[in-house]
Amino acid sequence: MIDLTLAGTGAMTPLPDRWLSSLLVRVRGELILFDCGEGTQISLKRIGWGFRRIAAICLSHHHADHVAGLPGLLHTIANAGRTGPLLITGPPHTRDVIAGLRVIAPDLPYPVEVCDLKGGDVFALPGGLQGSVAWADHRVPCLAYRADLARARRFDAEAARQLGIPQHLWRRLQVGERVTWEGGATEPDALLGPNRQGVSFAYVTDTRPVPGFATFLAGVDLLVCEGTYGDDADQAKAIRHTHMTFAEAATIAHEARAGQLWLTHFSPAMADPAQWLSNAQAIFPSSVVGSAGIKTSLAFPEDEASDPELPVL
Repeated sequence: MIDLTLAGTGAMTPLPDRWLSSLLVRVRGELILFDCGEGTQISLKRIGWGFRRIAAICLSHHHADHVAGLPGLLHTIANAGRTGPLLITGPPHTRDVIAGLRVIAPDLPYPVEVCDLKGGDVFALPGGLQGSVAWADHRVPCLAYRADLARARRFDAEAARQLGIPQHLWRRLQVGERVTWEGGATEPDALLGPNRQGVSFAYVTDTRPVPGFATFLAGVDLLVCEGTYGDDADQAKAIRHTHMTFAEAATIAHEARAGQLWLTHFSPAMADPAQWLSNAQAIFPSSVVGSAGIKTSLAFPEDEASDPELPVL
């Protein structure tokens, strides 16, 4: 299961009632943060999921409203007692940006691993997630993120018992290893069912629509996507500033056959984003105006409890 919550939904500058856009994800006890503008850690404190378990921070791009909160957050994570490594990813030159920001956060009790990414890269994220990125279209290099949590194929415990396979070998079979034991050997396919659907989400902000988004985002259960402008009349402004309207974000969700759309990254000039929600729902009915603290959980389509308990080797 993946738990997700928005830490903020603002663009450019934090407002008294709207923190800057950021997404916090929890999976298998690990936390992953997407973007970290000024004041993000205040919103994270309100969410209450803690700081010590933040194991990765994924940056869409290097504008201040998406990175300026990092030095303070790194100190807060340190004060929370983290000693394990922290991964920071982002577009090219993220290493340089983090080095600059760490001038005021030089001494941390945990290692910081920085990874520059480019469109098309696939990489591991904490909690067993597979991350992937595609180029966005902004004024500076910018990445759209997708994360997938695969589900193991169903293991036929009864067939394993009938074959006399020792139970301590079941885990190896489930992860795809051939096993041998006194009196026999078997391939994993003999005991594993067909592939099963996993769960996925995407985080897309500070971009114009990109033709490849429909393929990159295909089938995601939740799309968190910028809608800097709600009013269709602001289309020219969206083009000029390389952002999107609600209608454009909804079109991406529709074309990608997403499960749900959370709109975020609202212009400070848009006092009430909900006023324009109908512009998105007319195209993609499962559109929601995001707000700080909104939460959801993505679970596998079938009941996990139906799987047998397998011993940990």
